[in-house]
Amino acid sequence: MSNTAFHLTGKTVLITGASSGIGRQTAIECAAMGAKTILTARNIEKLNSVFKELAGEGHEIILCDLLNANQTSSLVNSISSIDGVVHCAGLVKPFPVSFLSREKIDETLHSNFYTVVELTTALLKAKKINREAAFVFLSSISGQHPHKGGSMYAASKAAVEAFCKTVALEYAAKGIRANCVSPAMVKTPMFDDAVSGMSTQSMEEHVAKYPLGVGYPEDVARAVVFLLSPASRWITGTNLVMDGGLLLAY
Repeated sequence: MSNTAFHLTGKTVLITGASSGIGRQTAIECAAMGAKTILTARNIEKLNSVFKELAGEGHEIILCDLLNANQTSSLVNSISSIDGVVHCAGLVKPFPVSFLSREKIDETLHSNFYTVVELTTALLKAKKINREAAFVFLSSISGQHPHKGGSMYAASKAAVEAFCKTVALEYAAKGIRANCVSPAMVKTPMFDDAVSGMSTQSMEEHVAKYPLGVGYPEDVARAVVFLLSPASRWITGTNLVMDGGLLLAY
């Protein structure tokens, strides 16, 4: 596998939100491409389930609630050095603008933005990121194309995208890259939540707008693997939109 640039052989990759959805599939794909993975999330049962599906050896589970500063510090201290970080943890809670409160604003920003900044900063400050490593931040097309009820989710993802570009600028001299992946609708537990809150007709009408259909976790995970691999060594500060053609009509 190491005869091609499309591999992660010999690399150690930390994946947040690794217990389900895109984070789970990213862990599986990274391991399949030769990486040693460090899985972190809050649910140990789900993490153990993912762990059993990983190819190769040397993988780790570190239980961590990124909203807890002490647990985040412990996570960073538990890591020796890593070649890749994939930020998948986050939440979606739609609220109309008129229903927003400081509590609701903070909940989304803490989960989707503050934790990303705090973990990234802590890893860099502790010198746990190897030269020529890669960060991949999971964003969303909502960051540039907000939807009704999604003001805080869109704002949090737009903030992540701006932060990613700054990381790319500040650490390019060390060969450290930072990129975002921005999917549209992907069939994850979040997708199931969205379906439960919409009528069948509304969902069918939305799905019909995707020329290539909605996405699956493996579609996003494989793009993440590319951005972690040496094959993308000349790519940094970018935002890869993955929408099945949805935005072509906009």
